[in-house]
Amino acid sequence: MTQPIPPITEDDIAQYLANSPDFFERHASLLAAVQLTSPHGGRAVSLQERQAEMLREKIRGLELKAAEMMRHGKENTAIADKLQRWMRELLLVREARDLPRVAATELSAQFLVPQVGIKVWGVSTEFADEDYAQGASQDAQAFAGSLAVPYCGHNPGLEAAQWLVDPSSAQSLALIPLRAGAAPEAFGLLVLASPDPQRFASDMGTDFLERIGELTSAALSRLRPVVAAATE
Repeated sequence: MTQPIPPITEDDIAQYLANSPDFFERHASLLAAVQLTSPHGGRAVSLQERQAEMLREKIRGLELKAAEMMRHGKENTAIADKLQRWMRELLLVREARDLPRVAATELSAQFLVPQVGIKVWGVSTEFADEDYAQGASQDAQAFAGSLAVPYCGHNPGLEAAQWLVDPSSAQSLALIPLRAGAAPEAFGLLVLASPDPQRFASDMGTDFLERIGELTSAALSRLRPVVAAATE
């Protein structure tokens, strides 16, 4: 018995046409005879018209992608400019004791953060009486040390929120640990707060906040005691 011939499928036809680019050259009359349904209004159009519509749609899609890339590029440039201005102000600080105040003030001004607070511990004795060097409990210091990445989310009544001028209005927080290089322990905590519950959402990316933490840590390292190098 002969095996039945399997029916030709749409995939078979599509593959044949893809592998036979000269098919429509040999059957040019089909190009004018084929009628397709336009997605715009449901009217019948020729194959050439449908191809032109598809091409226009593809061009529009590429234009939208290009516009989105340009928008993201402008946003990234704006963020980079703000970061540069913030760092410039830190570099211009002459007195080390003024660094936390300038860091907080400029973060608030450049990035429109309603409230910013900073606490540091283990500072040199000459800075021990400053407000930013006092008031962080052992629990708060341990919490800061436990953060591998910044905490972002709602304000559950954490101690760090009490360091703000108006803790009750802080609906969302970003808590950024301050560390000396790759040291596991933290020597401070940077608090960003907003009355907008979604400003610092729990699912937001933290890469930029981590960079802010690294730069703040480097600047505030001037407050810490100088550790003499070990000698033989």
